[in-house]
Amino acid sequence: MIIKNNTTKLLGNLSFLLILPFVQKQWFNLYSLNINDITFYSILYYLSGAICPSLVCLSSLKNYTYYNFNKDKIHKIKIIKGKRLLILVAINLIFLSYLIADYIYINFDLIFNLFLEGINVPKPDIPQLSFFIFLISILLIFKKSRFLLKKIILLNFILISFYFWHIQINNISVDDQFHIYRYFVLNDLNLINIFILVAIEISFYTWSFISYKNNLSDWIVPKPQKGDLIPLLNILIFYLFIIIYYSILT
Repeated sequence: MIIKNNTTKLLGNLSFLLILPFVQKQWFNLYSLNINDITFYSILYYLSGAICPSLVCLSSLKNYTYYNFNKDKIHKIKIIKGKRLLILVAINLIFLSYLIADYIYINFDLIFNLFLEGINVPKPDIPQLSFFIFLISILLIFKKSRFLLKKIILLNFILISFYFWHIQINNISVDDQFHIYRYFVLNDLNLINIFILVAIEISFYTWSFISYKNNLSDWIVPKPQKGDLIPLLNILIFYLFIIIYYSILT
């Protein structure tokens, strides 16, 4: 019954995501008729930019944050330990911490470039960036602070999504003055935002698996089984529909 209810909710959310961009386009057409005036449809269209990001955050917080893994059967042949585990921990922790630090910096850079013109956010130098990565790494090690950090990331995603929505509505050009410009190989602000979040989601899941319960204190991590890969598949499927949503909207 639980699986059936979860499947129904998932299908309902995905169907809503496929219908929403067509509704938003109709709101935009009505908004375009009085583009210089503040109308009900202009406000509705402007606020509609927060619908999809809010749905993403709620789904991520519910489904892709609090992971549980089965540790009942750990065989010596199927474990990761020693130097291999050290390398795995270091790479994942540093990579995830760097992504989070850069993502938060993108948020502040957008605020100052869009709403506080004339005030530039200095780019962190190597010592400063190293300090932020170290600080975030410490927060990721502890369970409660890790969950708090995930909530900050999702709030960051909503804010950045809304800034991009503001940029598109007002036809603001994004040049090399914006830090986000370094990712412009994708040539789509929404896709850039989604791909950064997906990278964080996958890395966050990997770190959750590595640091689950007393894995690090015992310095033994079981090799992932087929069932452990299901959440990764769910992440990719869910965000695929988010990408389709933004593709239709564009």
